[in-house]
Amino acid sequence: MTLDPATLAAILAMMAATVFTRLVGALLVNRFDLSPRVEKVLTAVPPAVLMAVVTPTAIATGLAETIACAVTALAALRLPLLPAATAGVVTVALLRGVGL
Repeated sequence: MTLDPATLAAILAMMAATVFTRLVGALLVNRFDLSPRVEKVLTAVPPAVLMAVVTPTAIATGLAETIACAVTALAALRLPLLPAATAGVVTVALLRGVGL
C-alpha cells in the first residue's frame, strides 16, 4: 500500500483544522456565561450533525444501511454520540451478516 504525499497532506490538514476548531470552540465557550437556553441548543448540535452525516447513506444505499441509520437516529435521541453511532455500526454489520 502506498500513500500519495498529497493525500497525506490533506489528511494532516484536516486533522489540524479539526483540532484547532475544537480547541478554539472549547476556549470560547468557557469564556462566556451561557444561558440555559443556549446550553440546551448546544446540546442539540451533536445529534443534528450525526443526522446530517448519516442521512445521505440512508437515502443512497440498501435496506440494511437504511435500517441502521434509523437505529442510529433513534439511539441519538437518548444516548451520547459515540454509543448512538456504535448502535448503527453494529446494526448494519448484523443485517449484512444475515444477508440483508
